[in-house]
Amino acid sequence: MKKAKLLWIDLEMTGLDPTKDKILEVAAIATDMKLNEIASYQAIVKVPEALMDERMVGEFWEKNSKSRDALKSQNKDGKSVKEVEKELIDFIGQNCDKELYLAGNSIHQDRKFIEREMPDFNKHLHYRMLDVSSWKIYFENALNKKFIKPENHRALDDINGSIEELKWYLTFMK
Repeated sequence: MKKAKLLWIDLEMTGLDPTKDKILEVAAIATDMKLNEIASYQAIVKVPEALMDERMVGEFWEKNSKSRDALKSQNKDGKSVKEVEKELIDFIGQNCDKELYLAGNSIHQDRKFIEREMPDFNKHLHYRMLDVSSWKIYFENALNKKFIKPENHRALDDINGSIEELKWYLTFMK
């Protein structure tokens, strides 16, 4: 069986502060270096409703109320973050190469939450990451080319958008 080298991760969180906010939703797609999907994973992380009510406020959440409401609604079906962490470790053990690079859009932000909430999973990830937002900065500012991807703010949709975005950037390299 082919083993993945890239682990595309997207997290939906109550907010962007890893010291106050919590992971709500996790999605992962394992791909080879040619961006072919090998396997995928999704999970809901259960967090206290009071934390969601306290943290999921403000302009961003008002603008994205459909995503907010869906995330809040699915919370009752969630698992503990430790259970999700164990499932992710099992997922990469079955599908991924030992040298595994985290990939995504602004993946450094997701990595902060992974380091804090899933330290055992974090130990399996290489220190190098493939961040699509680096490509975005270059293409928009140096080449005046912009990829428009839908902003659903749902983990699996966002990963698929990031993979499509990188594929688009790579078409300029042929």
